Amino acid sequence: MIQLHFSPSSAAMAPHFLLRELDLPHELVRVDVAGGEHRREPYLKLNPNGQIPVLVDGDLVLHQTAAILLHLSDQAGRLLPAVGSRERALAYQWLIWLTNTLQPALINYFYPERWDAERPAQIKAQAEAKVLEMLQQLDDQLARHGQPWLLGSEFTAVDCLAFTLCRWTRNFAGKKARDFPHIGPYLQRVVARPALQKVFEVEGLVAPFC
Repeated sequence: MIQLHFSPSSAAMAPHFLLRELDLPHELVRVDVAGGEHRREPYLKLNPNGQIPVLVDGDLVLHQTAAILLHLSDQAGRLLPAVGSRERALAYQWLIWLTNTLQPALINYFYPERWDAERPAQIKAQAEAKVLEMLQQLDDQLARHGQPWLLGSEFTAVDCLAFTLCRWTRNFAGKKARDFPHIGPYLQRVVARPALQKVFEVEGLVAPFC
């Protein structure tokens, strides 16, 4: 059976959400991040970067959230456009943008001392401004095509990651993802999905959900 090593409200929410959308049998293995479990040898054997999530699928051990999403969708044959299609190329673009561009800016916001221990407040403010610029790109994408989901008319694995990262802004002091005119309704559509409601329940999460 598929195992997902996760911690609540982390990037693991995206594959957890997708597993439930795909209705794939799986086991959740909670990692005690507060207790430093992700930095200990047993977990580092799964992911030497000490990051969450990790997916174990038979003899395949896979880390990197976008890679896990691609693998799960391909195995199930659902929730991503066909390989080789124009739509699949756009799915790659947005998955990589989310994980390589938006997510690092959010990490800078939450852990500014990693980048400059002497100026954490300044680094955090700069990161917040950068995140808002990126969220404007997401809002523009949704406005451009006028469809309910990030890629268009169909819900995809990309939405699992987009929601997860937008959710991380829910406690920003200023503008949040939900405050953007097109992102706000989009997030509410995602929240309404039964699979995500189950994720909230299992991970023990409470409002605000986004």
